[in-house]
Amino acid sequence: MKDRYTPLQGRYLAFIHYYTKLHGRAPAEADMEGYFKVTPPTVHQMVLRLEARGLISRTPGENRSIRILLPAEEIPDLK
Repeated sequence: MKDRYTPLQGRYLAFIHYYTKLHGRAPAEADMEGYFKVTPPTVHQMVLRLEARGLISRTPGENRSIRILLPAEEIPDLK
């Protein structure tokens, strides 16, 4: 779906999707920091933006609770 998310947001969604498929649980923000080679505030702000746009959901106080709210076919490939 065009304009639903930016290319960078799409990369984060793809990472979350494939990480979850591979490991059976959502990534921690530290996992995203390592993969994207960015700082903790950068990842946290991205998670907040994705949540605000209705692309993911999280359970407050629960680690690794990110769930993607898009159908799998709308998630880009991980590049």
